[in-house]
Amino acid sequence: MAFEPRHLPVLAGLGLQDAQARRVTYLRISLTDRCNYRCTYCMPSEGVELLPKPQLLTFEEIERLARVFLQLGVRRLRLTGGEPTIRKDLLELVARLAALPDLEDLSLSTNGELLAEIAAPLRRAGLQRLNVSLDSLDPERFLRITRRGRLDRVLAGLDAAACAGFVIKLNAVAIRGFNDDELGDICRFAWERGMIPRFIELMPMAAGELFVPGELFPAAEMRARIEAEFPAAVLVPATGSAPGWGPARYWRLEGPGVPARAEVGLITPMTEHFCDTCNRVRLSSVGGLHPCLAHDDATDLRTPLRAGASDETLLEVVRQALSGKRDGHWFGIDGQGGPQKAMVSIGG
Repeated sequence: MAFEPRHLPVLAGLGLQDAQARRVTYLRISLTDRCNYRCTYCMPSEGVELLPKPQLLTFEEIERLARVFLQLGVRRLRLTGGEPTIRKDLLELVARLAALPDLEDLSLSTNGELLAEIAAPLRRAGLQRLNVSLDSLDPERFLRITRRGRLDRVLAGLDAAACAGFVIKLNAVAIRGFNDDELGDICRFAWERGMIPRFIELMPMAAGELFVPGELFPAAEMRARIEAEFPAAVLVPATGSAPGWGPARYWRLEGPGVPARAEVGLITPMTEHFCDTCNRVRLSSVGGLHPCLAHDDATDLRTPLRAGASDETLLEVVRQALSGKRDGHWFGIDGQGGPQKAMVSIGG
């Protein structure tokens, strides 16, 4: 039976907007639900039920959906996972997406394990920016949080990515009692290499099934900790200076003895909400359109796509999905209110 969505009175000239008139310009595309790490805040210790590979979107399907979103005004694409670098023939997909008209920015989030081998080819294929997870500079801590990661491989990958000319952001989930004493060291490490450190508040994903070796470290304490590491300097808002503006709010450290571009990003869903400026949606590896990371509801795009739906039909399905996007999340400081899905299944 043909797939027929309800008609919604959305004006084409407005691009892609939700019910709160937030304009969506940024699409995160999960390429796989598989990962070569088992980070404690991302995946339950017993793992997750992996989906059969035939259910994953093909490269042709990903490219077509990307074209649909570009028609709706999306201008930035980010490839996520799981771990996107383990998806076979990734370079082919990057080249396809990089060639799309109207695309302004193509980036990828990775744990960095395989970057040493593929950073240069990814750059040649048209990838522009990288976000690399780096929760600790201590090898033992790094192994503890990732369960199987090797810090030396990630550092080698960062060197290769820098040599390839990538704009690089380092993402660290800041956890009280685990790595909150490393914020200054991670900042120095990043700034010395021309990278931007970003610290993320711990989110209650997978409905309390995750084990994390510590507690929420609030944004205000992150700023205080960074300033304490550089007592002669002060953090001031850095408006619009960092590339790939998304959920992070950026700050610049000013004062004697700090680098010229000492910027740091904070992603603060728990204590300093940014839902009112949300400009992104997420496409899962099996074609589910998730308007919000913090909720489990999703609209199936794979079924109409594989049933032969026209671009006009897909455009209307996407618009309809965005009409139901909530105005915010239900995360609680007590760790309650999160979705059932684990972070590995949607890519953050």
